[in-house]
Amino acid sequence: MNSDQPTTETPCCQQQQRRTFLARLSIALSAVIGVIIALPGIGFVLAPVFRKPKQKWRKVGKLEDFKVGGFVLVQYEDSSSVPWAGITAKEGAWIRRASETEFIAFSINCRHLGCPVRWVDDPRLFMCPCHGGVYYEDGTVAAGPPPEPLQRLNVRINNGQVEIESGPTPLTLTKIT
Repeated sequence: MNSDQPTTETPCCQQQQRRTFLARLSIALSAVIGVIIALPGIGFVLAPVFRKPKQKWRKVGKLEDFKVGGFVLVQYEDSSSVPWAGITAKEGAWIRRASETEFIAFSINCRHLGCPVRWVDDPRLFMCPCHGGVYYEDGTVAAGPPPEPLQRLNVRINNGQVEIESGPTPLTLTKIT
């Protein structure tokens, strides 16, 4: 066989190469389209891992509105709410003035399933109406299904105003069997 002669491919071989090329091109384009479609979903799932929740100080009342020793229910706007949230943008907290300059605040949400707890003065307990959760006045669990104490919130006094640091609603969900 002479190596100077050009090799001629048969039409069958050319058709096979074209078919292989088009198959590989289709697979590559399908992979690119699949990645483009999947990226928003992956971003939605992974965004909370990489985005730190917003924290913002909210005014909840004047210093003289709080008596030493008693709990007061306050409402404030959640820092992570969206403009169309309406009433769901409101958060609540129980604040106690421990001394002239010291405040203690607890989230209003039960750590079992997030129901709002209420303060009962006579036994000096927080009670959850949903599943019977009971907390002592220091926020620790007294009885019922809550797995953790009430979440404590940061409180400060700023220019005669009492402020709470707001963030996402704290919840710990237990397994329901």
